[in-house]
Amino acid sequence: MKRNQSRIYTREQGGARRYYADFRDYADVGGRQEALIAPGMKRATHDAGEAEVIAAQRLQQLQELRLRGLHGLPPPTGLAAYAADHLTKKAQAGEATDQAIAASQLHLERAVACFGADCELTSLSVSDLSRWIAALKGQGFSGDTIRHHLNSLSNLYVRAGAEGRVSLGYNPVAAMPRKMKPPAAHREAQWLEVDEGALLLEAARTYRAKCDWLAVPFAYELVATGLLTGGRPSEVLGLEVDDVSLDRETVTFRPHARRRLKTLTSHRTVPLWPQLAEILKPYFPRREQLGPGTLLFPSFRTGAETLLRHPHRIVAAVAERIGYARGEVTPYTLRHTYCAARLQTLDAGAPVSPFTVGRELGHGGDALVRKVYGHLGTVRHRSAAVEYRVEQHAAKLGDRLAALREAAV
Repeated sequence: MKRNQSRIYTREQGGARRYYADFRDYADVGGRQEALIAPGMKRATHDAGEAEVIAAQRLQQLQELRLRGLHGLPPPTGLAAYAADHLTKKAQAGEATDQAIAASQLHLERAVACFGADCELTSLSVSDLSRWIAALKGQGFSGDTIRHHLNSLSNLYVRAGAEGRVSLGYNPVAAMPRKMKPPAAHREAQWLEVDEGALLLEAARTYRAKCDWLAVPFAYELVATGLLTGGRPSEVLGLEVDDVSLDRETVTFRPHARRRLKTLTSHRTVPLWPQLAEILKPYFPRREQLGPGTLLFPSFRTGAETLLRHPHRIVAAVAERIGYARGEVTPYTLRHTYCAARLQTLDAGAPVSPFTVGRELGHGGDALVRKVYGHLGTVRHRSAAVEYRVEQHAAKLGDRLAALREAAV
């Protein structure tokens, strides 16, 4: 062994002289006698110049670790490794649905692709995020979608701060001024007039699937439940048979092992409107014949009862029957339609309160009803109940209704 500098020394191995360095004076932060290995190599380098560069980089790393310890700073944490740990903990704690976690994973993978897998959490700055936003825009993502990416990264930093991986309060997303973030598009939610809702429900009643993937035996009941409860798609799919009470005339949205709810106010009971009771009552005996389980709208594709996947495809197929383009009507359209129809109903002879409608939608008040869901339809249909009966709108629907019924024969 031959030393040629105070820290770097060499060893003869297989007839070649390879370089090592002694970092034992930094043993408190992991320093030891180490081989100076170049990136992509498995053995110590035999190049003196390369050895000096590697040794200088390693020394700087150890000095930074010691400095962090002196100032009480957290140890460096790589973005990719911590993102994986963060998502695992979210899933284990049931903090989000599988769909939400999958979306967060995509967002964080794009962050890793931009900043690098070994990027330290404490190294990201507002300017780095501006560079990421520009990259996402270049890939064609909208302002809304980019904001979802930023929210996923911000959520990661909240956990990192709580776990001491970064200094408490360190969050480059939160530090970014609002004007630097891409503006979110403010669009009125899509919805249907009451007569269009009635025609959609009639299309669901006479719907016959053209392929096995869409051949569920409850398309009519599924669309009706969305239109007549205003439940979020995941809430409707998570309904159990016992959540619908014909005696009490109620539908209860509650959390259970298969499905969590979005907020605390999402746990609620809404009216079982007469039209929905008429549709679901004959469905219950058929539900028992589908197979064992408790879900109102189950899937048995895997052999066991699971939540139905891709309900939007069923809704789209039904809507295509009355002239809508694929994707123009979604399960959320049913929720928005319920809100518009409910706002036109009477409560004890007076127009229903937006606060009441907000509670039925699972909100804490009426703010979102007024801002997003408060549609003023052109079809006035004041009644004591939410209903979509084609007979009441036959004159307006005219040829469209006749063509639909003719096609169903």
